[in-house]
Amino acid sequence: MIGILEAVKFHDRKRLKINNLYRKNSRSEGYSEPGIEISGEEAGMSNEIDLDDAGDGPKYKRIYQKLREMLSSGTYAEGHKLPSEGMLVEKFGASRPTIRRALAQLESDGFVEKKMGSGTVVSQRTNRKSLVFGLLIPELGMTEIFEPICHGISQARIGTHHELLWGPNFVPGGSKEDQAESLCRYYIDREVSGVFFAPMELFEGRDEVNLQIVRAFDEAQIPVVLLDRDIMVFPHRSKYDVIGIDNRRAGYVLTEHLLLTGSRRIAFLARPFSAHTVDIRLVGYREALAVHQGDDAQSLIKWTDPTDLVAMRDFLVRAKPDAIVCANDYTAAQLMITLNEFGIQVPAQIRVAGMDDVKYAELLQTPLTTIHQPCQEIGSAALLAMLDRIARPTAPSRDVRVDFKLMIRKSTEPDRQNRPEARQTPVAERVDLYSSRDSSQATGNDAPSLHEFCPIRTDAL
Repeated sequence: MIGILEAVKFHDRKRLKINNLYRKNSRSEGYSEPGIEISGEEAGMSNEIDLDDAGDGPKYKRIYQKLREMLSSGTYAEGHKLPSEGMLVEKFGASRPTIRRALAQLESDGFVEKKMGSGTVVSQRTNRKSLVFGLLIPELGMTEIFEPICHGISQARIGTHHELLWGPNFVPGGSKEDQAESLCRYYIDREVSGVFFAPMELFEGRDEVNLQIVRAFDEAQIPVVLLDRDIMVFPHRSKYDVIGIDNRRAGYVLTEHLLLTGSRRIAFLARPFSAHTVDIRLVGYREALAVHQGDDAQSLIKWTDPTDLVAMRDFLVRAKPDAIVCANDYTAAQLMITLNEFGIQVPAQIRVAGMDDVKYAELLQTPLTTIHQPCQEIGSAALLAMLDRIARPTAPSRDVRVDFKLMIRKSTEPDRQNRPEARQTPVAERVDLYSSRDSSQATGNDAPSLHEFCPIRTDAL
C-alpha cells in the first residue's frame, strides 16, 4: 500500500513539473494551454519576483510590501484583477498559505477586494482604509513653525485618505523626553502607519533620546519621517528622510545680506544643545564670511542663552560685533530685549537677523529680518515622503528641501540710511556695564575692563 502511495505522489510531482514547464514555454512563445486564457496580469509576471528589496520580516509581509509597491506604481490598475494564487505562489516562491496571508492583509487594508467569479481585484481608492500617522513633536506649542507644518500634513490633497493622531499627554508635568517616550510607546501600541518626528533639542543627552525613539519605531517596522532636522550632527546623515529648508544656504544668504548692508564683524548666536539644523546654518554663515572677506574673515560664534546678561555683556565687549545672525527668531527676539537692557539700539548700533519668520517677527518693536520657512509646503512634502516611504521602505534616504525666502525688515537697515553717527563710537564703549538690572553681578573682577576690548576668534570665545 505504501509503495502505491509513493508511486502516485511521484507521478503527481512529475506531472506538475511537466505542466509548469509547458506553461512557461507556452508563455514565452505567446501560446496558452487549451481552454486556459492567460490574463495580461499573469503574462506580466513571467519572471520570478525578487524580495531582497522588500525589507525584513516574515515572508508574507515582504510579499505584501512588494505587491503594495506594484499597486502604487500602477502595475495593477484600479478594477483590474491580480494574478491567481497559483501564479503568485510560483513567482514569489512561497507557499499558498503565505500568499493567502499577504492577500488577506491587502484586503484588510482596503487595497484589493474579492469578487465572485473575478478573483482578487484592485479596489478603488475611495474604498481603501485610511492611513493613520502619529505626530511626535515635543516642541509643538513652543516652536511656532510646527503647527503650520502639521496643518500642511493634515490638509494635503494627495489622493489618499489619511488621519493624524495627536497622542495624549500621559505624563502630566513630565519632561519633554518622558512625554516623547510615552508617545512613542502609544503609537507603537496603536500600530500607526507612520510617524512624523521632530527630534528634540535644548537639553543634554537629546541625541541619545532621539536615537532610542527612532530605534523603537524601527523594531516595530513603523516608518519615520523627520521634520525640520536630522538626528545626526552635520555632516553625518541618518537613514531617515528629512523634510525642511536648505539650512546651509539659509545661513549663507542671511550672512551675505548683512555683509551687503555694510556689516563687517558679524557674529552667530545660538543656545546650547540647539537642533542640528543650527550646525548646518553655522556652516553657511562661515562660508559667506570666507567668500566675502577672504583671509580677513573672523567667525564670532557664541553658544549661550541670550537672556544671560553677564555672558552676553562679556561677549559684546570682547567680540565687538556690528551684526548678529541668530539661530532662530526666538533667540533673536530674546537678544533684542537684552540689547535694549544694555542701551544698544537695533539696527543703529547692532543689526540683528533671525530664521523661521514666526508670526511675531514683524510685530517686534524693531521688525525682524529673517528667513521665511514655507511651513505648509513642508507639511505637504512630508506627507508625500511618508507615502513613498511606505510604498518603498528600502529606498535610499532623502533630504527634501523646500525653498525659503529672505524677509528684509528694519532690524538690518543698511549704513546709508541710519548708521553714520552710530559708527563713530565702538560698540564696546556704548555698553553700560553697570546700568542693567543685574548690575550687582558685574562688579569687581567680573566686569571686563576697557583695555580687554579686542577682536577675538571663535576658539577664544
